[in-house]
Amino acid sequence: MTLDRLPKNADWLQEKNLQALLSALSRDGAVARVVGGAVRNALAGLPVSDIDVATEFEPDAVAGFLADAGFRVVETGKDHGTLTALKEGFEFQVTTLRVDVRSHGRHADVAFTRDWEADAARRDFTINAIYADADGALHDPFGGRQDLAAGRVRFIGDADARVAEDYLRILRFFRFTARFGNGPADADGLAACIRGRDGVAGLSAERVRAELLKLLAVKCCLNAVADFAHTGILNSLLGGVVYPGALVRLCDIEEILSLEPDPLLRLMVLAVRVREDITRLAPRLRFSKDETARMKAALDEARHLSPSLGEPERKETLYRLEVAAFRDRLLNNWTVSPGGDTSDWQTLWELPTRWHAPDFMLRGEDLLSRGFEPGPRIGDILKRAESLWIAADYPEHKAAFEALLEEAISEK
Repeated sequence: MTLDRLPKNADWLQEKNLQALLSALSRDGAVARVVGGAVRNALAGLPVSDIDVATEFEPDAVAGFLADAGFRVVETGKDHGTLTALKEGFEFQVTTLRVDVRSHGRHADVAFTRDWEADAARRDFTINAIYADADGALHDPFGGRQDLAAGRVRFIGDADARVAEDYLRILRFFRFTARFGNGPADADGLAACIRGRDGVAGLSAERVRAELLKLLAVKCCLNAVADFAHTGILNSLLGGVVYPGALVRLCDIEEILSLEPDPLLRLMVLAVRVREDITRLAPRLRFSKDETARMKAALDEARHLSPSLGEPERKETLYRLEVAAFRDRLLNNWTVSPGGDTSDWQTLWELPTRWHAPDFMLRGEDLLSRGFEPGPRIGDILKRAESLWIAADYPEHKAAFEALLEEAISEK
């Protein structure tokens, strides 16, 4: 077992509520330790947010000890040994050491244990099975620290067995390889994912969606996504063709424009070409109404957007789409455009920063006040007035609106 310490700058470990929790669960010869993402991220020099704690005590005892220490305890997943401890705005997941009794490919029946190495052995990757004591001492039974330093994401023990315990680990393998890998994906892990790929069909849409968006949120995800696609697993999950080359282009554009990754936009570029793709993906990945509408607005079926447009057409497109959809559509179109000079696309991208579309101020009330009866004619007149307003380059003074309205009325 490797024993070392967390970096000295791991200030989060000394937070008083976390120390109080660890102290409350360290008694009668037992200890509690932080495990998983917090320890891994601290060693990798990444921010620490969610903190998971492992304890030798069973859930009922944990609840009592923490209540005595002033924590509010929520039975998040008591049957599987997990409780949530809350205090002063802090939240900690506390889980009893476990061993798997029987696996179902999506979850496992567990038994509680006091064997730390047995608990570590049931986890997915070596880099997620590193424990830290309250004073920062590390317990690393499977060499996770060395793997992390080498940029290697490796299943614990038999990779096929780890995959069969929970097929979501296939998606997690690609996500963690994107985040922490350095070089080709671990060959044994990749082979196990390919052998177990039929199992992903039984995963819930919510779990698939969460993992896929987390993968696409990783800045440098391209190699992992390429492996994911080449195995055929990604195509199977999405139920259609994927376009890794377009994602490569989008990542290049993100660098040019200094943009942070947008997972939903990356997903669209990777998997959507026509509206039928959105219809297929929406139930598979549980898109919300807003997400579905965003993807539809970004497609180019209704209003083309490229540097070939003149300034009036660019402005009208921005006015019709509004800024967010304008930029989504621009990025989507840019990824499939021929290569070459990017300056024209950059100029188009900057349009919303140098020109803000004003509001069209005419309403139905303006016609009702003139004695018009409610009905479709009002809509026709307003639509024509809006077209005249756009053609006049969006004048904003009241007299212009009055004149445009009079002209539209006379035409209609």
